[in-house]
Amino acid sequence: MNIKGKDYVIEMEGQIFHCALDVTMNYIGGKWKTVVLWYLRNGTKRFSELKKHIPEITEKMLSIQLKQLERDGIIHRKVYPEVPPKVEYCLSEEGKSLIPMLEEMAKWGRQKGELSGKMILINKPDPSKNSLVSQ
Repeated sequence: MNIKGKDYVIEMEGQIFHCALDVTMNYIGGKWKTVVLWYLRNGTKRFSELKKHIPEITEKMLSIQLKQLERDGIIHRKVYPEVPPKVEYCLSEEGKSLIPMLEEMAKWGRQKGELSGKMILINKPDPSKNSLVSQ
């Protein structure tokens, strides 16, 4: 990468990165990691809650993504000594630093969806309950 006319690489954990974006994508790239982080941005979630928010992901893949994010220090995993075990996931401080970037990416995605596709409401309000549906 070139910064102010000088060429640099980033060496981390035995790997050479020629672009700072490559470092970022090494940690949050792929189909599911950013989606998992998106649902953790507002607070702690259990495995089953994440699975409910992301129905297309398999349990095995969700487990793999959570382990990688935990290993990389982006999320914390807390196990409660109960039977059956209760496990919760939340963003670490480093993970929280990704929130502004995730929100900008989501904003771009919404704009692109509105321009090139259509927004489809899937949680239609029940008129008998007279309440707002949150998304």
